[in-house]
Amino acid sequence: MDKLSITGGRRLEGEITVSGAKNAALPILCAGLLTADILALENVPRLNDIDTMLRLLGRMGARAERGAAHDVSLCAAEVDCLEAPYELVKTMRASILVLGPLVARYGQARVSLPGGCAIGQRPVDQHIKGLAALGADIQIEHGFVIARARRLKGASIRTDMVTVTGTENLMMAATLAEGTTVLENAAREPEVVDLAELLIKMGARISGHGTDRIVIEGVEKLHGASHRVVADRIEAGTFLCAVGATGGDVLLRQAAPETMGALLDKLQEAGLGLECGPDWIRCTMNQRPRAVGARTREYPGFPTDMQAQLMALDSIADGTAVIVENIFENRYMHVQELGRMGAQIDIDGHTAVVTGVPELSGANVMATDLRASASLVIAGLAARGATTIERIYHLDRGYERMEEKLRALGADIRRISDKGAA
Repeated sequence: MDKLSITGGRRLEGEITVSGAKNAALPILCAGLLTADILALENVPRLNDIDTMLRLLGRMGARAERGAAHDVSLCAAEVDCLEAPYELVKTMRASILVLGPLVARYGQARVSLPGGCAIGQRPVDQHIKGLAALGADIQIEHGFVIARARRLKGASIRTDMVTVTGTENLMMAATLAEGTTVLENAAREPEVVDLAELLIKMGARISGHGTDRIVIEGVEKLHGASHRVVADRIEAGTFLCAVGATGGDVLLRQAAPETMGALLDKLQEAGLGLECGPDWIRCTMNQRPRAVGARTREYPGFPTDMQAQLMALDSIADGTAVIVENIFENRYMHVQELGRMGAQIDIDGHTAVVTGVPELSGANVMATDLRASASLVIAGLAARGATTIERIYHLDRGYERMEEKLRALGADIRRISDKGAA
């Protein structure tokens, strides 16, 4: 099992390219099930989760081909299996996103209840509620969601909570439904907007994406399209936090700063110097960071996917910060591992009080989920001495060649595998 070995204390300097967003690419790949034509996709990151989704689509009969760099050509003209089995779904919650497209185009689907990171309950009841409102007959049997419908019919749907994957699933399903669907309390995330823009290119009639009320007028069929996946705002934010923790001067190319407002505001409060263009961010840091608190919220609030990384930055900041996790009830598993490195963090329910220390010390730590992994990398880069991070398969689910990008910025970091260092 691969590990990361980091010797901390080096400033980060140089430039790197931000990858495409995993959380945009996954639903976009599922949207390929809505048409028999080809989707030509650019900027698809090379990640374990993407590979899992491509295997799942291939198992169904879709043909997916990776081209040069980050291109993917996807064709679902010959889908002959309408099931997403447990062995592929258990490691990736996003697999539930095949449910809406399959029911909409083929009239049935059998999808295993999903897995993913162990960061708390992420029920799929809102997906089921919405599809039932669209006229699907839904049964839960032996760990599978089984859905059937002759043709979905438009409906007004208000989810009980803001759910990104729920919004995406229902929006895809509604594109082929008869009549008009209105999604109230819809997620506003940039990844939802990116999916909607692709669907519109495919012939869908969608308005209101980017707001909490999305209107979809169903059409008879969708066609192929070309699309470039939006930049990963979480990857970009993770590298910015790393610069804040180590000091340095880094240029992020192919970034999307317009999607990162709440995070960029917090980092400026922490003392980072930020310059932004349409598709780039330059970050400079020449001082100890200032402690900044945050309360995670749905977009456009501070993202839960950046909570652990900000906490790593606050661990060595001047002052005390209060961080409140409002999205997931079990997303403080990185706290114990940061504590092994000398961080002073007290937890009370959903609230973490982080008292900055002058210096962290390297230690052997274990990644517990995707974003926890990133926080430990940041801590290791800033710490005195050597840090070894185990279970980095979590990291590989959401960060493309992270250690290579950090080495390009001057970090002393290497991957250790069963076959030796890389």
